[in-house]
Amino acid sequence: MDEIPQRLSRTLWIGVGLLIVILAVAAVLSRVEPRRGRAAAPPVLGQVADFSLTNQNGQTVTLANLRGHVWVADIIFTSCAGPCPRMTKQMQELQDGLPSGSEARLVTLTTDPNTDTPAVLKSYAARFGANPDRWIFLTGTKKEIAALAIGSLKLTAIEKKPEERENPQDLFIHSTIFVVVDKQARLRRVFETEGEGIDPIRARKEILATVRQLQRER
Repeated sequence: MDEIPQRLSRTLWIGVGLLIVILAVAAVLSRVEPRRGRAAAPPVLGQVADFSLTNQNGQTVTLANLRGHVWVADIIFTSCAGPCPRMTKQMQELQDGLPSGSEARLVTLTTDPNTDTPAVLKSYAARFGANPDRWIFLTGTKKEIAALAIGSLKLTAIEKKPEERENPQDLFIHSTIFVVVDKQARLRRVFETEGEGIDPIRARKEILATVRQLQRER
């Protein structure tokens, strides 16, 4: 009669042992999977509304032109003597970091459409080796730009009053973030590129990793 409890006891301990092994394996996999590029999908932060702006070649660009593409966006102005050249250099490095066959796009908006005409943007783009098939510089009216930059992409662009300007190029206060939009025109990630403790190399790697991750989504 004692054999039955003993067999049950052995069976119970075997089951407990198997459960411990399963939990241990699951814990290991949870640490390994992010290294294999299986990190959790970035949350949806908002939907990009339709827009109609003009690129550096004088062509109209709408949201439809970017649907089906993952894209990275920022906002600068060409006469900026502050962070804008560094940001544009970082965007150039993103362009260089994308595989040749990548369908990702880069989008740079201007805060200063009065100065940054398509011709000015084209010259500025050329300084940074921008491929016009991949990297788009956009201008339009202040209202149109604000609708996309502030309304959809959560970028900041505030014109300084003349008495607040420290020099003739000190025209705007604007964000130094890069945002990533998915193929369904949804805002998915925001990356700070300037400031204390920011490692631009690490930021670039994380942006490129996010682009690759979102490109795998359907």
